Amino acid sequence: MSLKIAHIVNIFKPDYNSDLYTAQPITLESMRVAKNFSDSEISIDLFSAHYPEDNDMVPSFFLKTTFLELSVTNRGKFKTNRKLPLISEILQKLYEASDAEYFIYTNNDIILLPFFYKTVKQIIEQGHDAFIINRRRISSRFNKIEDLPLIYAECGKKHPGFDCFVFKREIFPKMHLDNICIGVPFIGVTLAHNLFCFARNFKLFDDLHITTHIGLDIMGHRTEYYWHNRKAFNQNVKKLMPYLDISKFPYYEEPFIIRYYKWGANPSLFVFMNFKMEIKRLLKKIKLFFNRFV
Repeated sequence: MSLKIAHIVNIFKPDYNSDLYTAQPITLESMRVAKNFSDSEISIDLFSAHYPEDNDMVPSFFLKTTFLELSVTNRGKFKTNRKLPLISEILQKLYEASDAEYFIYTNNDIILLPFFYKTVKQIIEQGHDAFIINRRRISSRFNKIEDLPLIYAECGKKHPGFDCFVFKREIFPKMHLDNICIGVPFIGVTLAHNLFCFARNFKLFDDLHITTHIGLDIMGHRTEYYWHNRKAFNQNVKKLMPYLDISKFPYYEEPFIIRYYKWGANPSLFVFMNFKMEIKRLLKKIKLFFNRFV
């Protein structure tokens, strides 16, 4: 029986001065190449969730969900108007359009290497119901589809943030995504913490070379949309807290010093919050220990 995967991105018309003006077409072509490189045991549907005005940007090899209706501007007041989609609506559109067993969401500047889907299949076969794959970062000198062979060849540098999410379909209805928009920080953090909560066998892959990104930057600018997402993430964490278990977090199996070093080096993992959860877990163990003698 073949594995059925549905992979969604948000395709739109970038401004000429935007990095995505050159990055998005390369990303979409890399997805087509990776799909064609996969074998008969993998059924892959590529989806776009987008607004009506972006409809003509979607290549013929993508399936289209019904049009997006909301944006972050429906969820707050901003000085500058940016029509940034909500991740909750994007995934809801995919959930309605596909019955695939596994969903994938990536940002539309995440380039896939040809063997991406084959690797995803092998990871799923190891028993993981959700996982994150960190990208590599490469030189910004690449700017056209014809550069793909050179893009594939450049190993680049590690990147600590989260931008490629694979998870079982059944996890989505449990997620708390609320007002989080894509295109600014805290989108990856929010998706990641939902997977920490609701996956039975989660894993972070931070050393694979199967996705890449043009440009070496790590952190984006702290715009008003950054602060919106940050506030929304903090609200989501309160809802997720009953389900969060520090033992399911990346690097927890590492020695104490090592895991706190890795948490501190990753902008998507929060040392103070994790420390509080670890203390809570320790106190629970102590309480259970003494209950044995009462």
